[in-house]
Amino acid sequence: MEPSEISERALLLAPLGRDAAVAAAMLAEAGIDSLACGSITDLSSGIKSGAGFVLVTEEALATADLHVLSAWIEAQPEWSDLPFVLLTRRGGGLERNPSAARFLSILGNVTFLERPFHPTTLVSLAHSALRARRRQYEARSRLEELSDLTRSLEERVKVASQERENALAQLHEAQKLETLGQLTGGVAHDFNNLLTPITGTLDLLNRRHGGDDPRAARLIGGALESAERARILVQRLLGFARRQALQTRPIDIAALLEGMRDLIASSIGPGINLELRCEDGLPAGMVDPNQLELAVLNLCVNARDAMPESGRLTISVTVENLEPGEVPRLASGVYLRLSVIDTGTGMSPETLQRAVEPFYSTKDVGKGTGLGLSMVHGLASQLGGGFGLSSTPGQGTRVDLWLPAAVDAAVSFRLHEAASSDSIEPLSILLVDDEPLVRTATAEMLRELGHHVREVASGADALASLATSPFDLVVTDYKMPRMNGAELARKIASRQPAIPVLLITGYTGAGALKLDTPRLDKPFRRADLSSAIRRALHANSNTESPFAR
Repeated sequence: MEPSEISERALLLAPLGRDAAVAAAMLAEAGIDSLACGSITDLSSGIKSGAGFVLVTEEALATADLHVLSAWIEAQPEWSDLPFVLLTRRGGGLERNPSAARFLSILGNVTFLERPFHPTTLVSLAHSALRARRRQYEARSRLEELSDLTRSLEERVKVASQERENALAQLHEAQKLETLGQLTGGVAHDFNNLLTPITGTLDLLNRRHGGDDPRAARLIGGALESAERARILVQRLLGFARRQALQTRPIDIAALLEGMRDLIASSIGPGINLELRCEDGLPAGMVDPNQLELAVLNLCVNARDAMPESGRLTISVTVENLEPGEVPRLASGVYLRLSVIDTGTGMSPETLQRAVEPFYSTKDVGKGTGLGLSMVHGLASQLGGGFGLSSTPGQGTRVDLWLPAAVDAAVSFRLHEAASSDSIEPLSILLVDDEPLVRTATAEMLRELGHHVREVASGADALASLATSPFDLVVTDYKMPRMNGAELARKIASRQPAIPVLLITGYTGAGALKLDTPRLDKPFRRADLSSAIRRALHANSNTESPFAR
């Protein structure tokens, strides 16, 4: 093999059964060279010669002596973070397979793949691992170039060394984000589609029977709470991976925080003194208000947990004109610095260093996902801002968010707050969704709200219905085969612009929808659906529409 082929080959350690042969055949069909290894010793030797990634079965590691392999992983060069794909029998994640935690700590950069698996899944993971490995080789080349430059002058050595450390930190962070982003984006749509009929049906059952049966109300309430936790978990994963679709606009941050005062106070409890400090004359911040509210509430809950007896929680907002390099990885310009400061137990240096890692948590089992700070960090980065975390044991913790200032004046972000969610007069609604379970649950919620609903399963059927019958509103899923919801909305706008369209989405990917598109994220309850309909009507109120009365 040429050196380049060796550096991008796959090493396979699957001594039992036909896993190695099957995986090799799949990879070969995708144009990826591979080498089967019979033992940990052979694998370690192959890694030293060169590899793009390693595919290994869980049982191959279970009883083997991993000291040689672990020593190589620990000693690999600073640019290197060799990807591993671990084939498991009991599940891909730590929650379903706690024994995999041992392999996670040993292998480091590892992706779990549960058997049996589809060839497309294996090939996709292989290509992702090779892309990450090629970036590592590119980083190695850049590091070598930087090292050559630093040999001449001492000052240039200092500058280049700092650039190298920054490049490595960004490289490792990008690798983690890409892996988690691919995983999260792939499952978010399907996961939210599954949650939508569950949440909607439970909400309807609670409304119909909860008042007559306290036991049923308690059980349904617990199920709704679990569904809400699942929704928040997906949202936090998307936030950390920077894959969520943000709806940014100029927002009065001080007014947003003041509106959250009661919610924050009830969340942290009476034993903690809450103080809001906002400078006068603050410019608007270019943020997604809903995501920022969630981030602030996450930080406040973390602060509460750090002050179990009592303490003081301070939330402040100041305006700062940053110079280049004043805040790491943040461009110069005008920012709003939102700080959440507590007087709690603080963090040790070791905990502080790992605080923003996904799934890392010091809380007891069941009291946290380990994604709160990760989500906040990801949101700040996706907004074009920055994140800072400092803490001293016994003195407290400070979290800083630098949010980009907006050029335009602040706009309202509570357009539908004052109105009752059930006060809309009955509408004739066309519902479009290719998933029967989701479509049925959504239709029932619409009928509970008093609307007349016709259900169709595709964009083509929707256009045919619009050509023969009048409708006041179209509610459509975004991700559908042949014609997605955005394409359907454009066709409706060109043919019947007076009819508003509401898009419901499980996950579209960041930036997939226009900022002014009325949208409702799955999963949702009846009240959420009613509010979203009101927003869609409001967005269309400046045009002549059949429901503008």
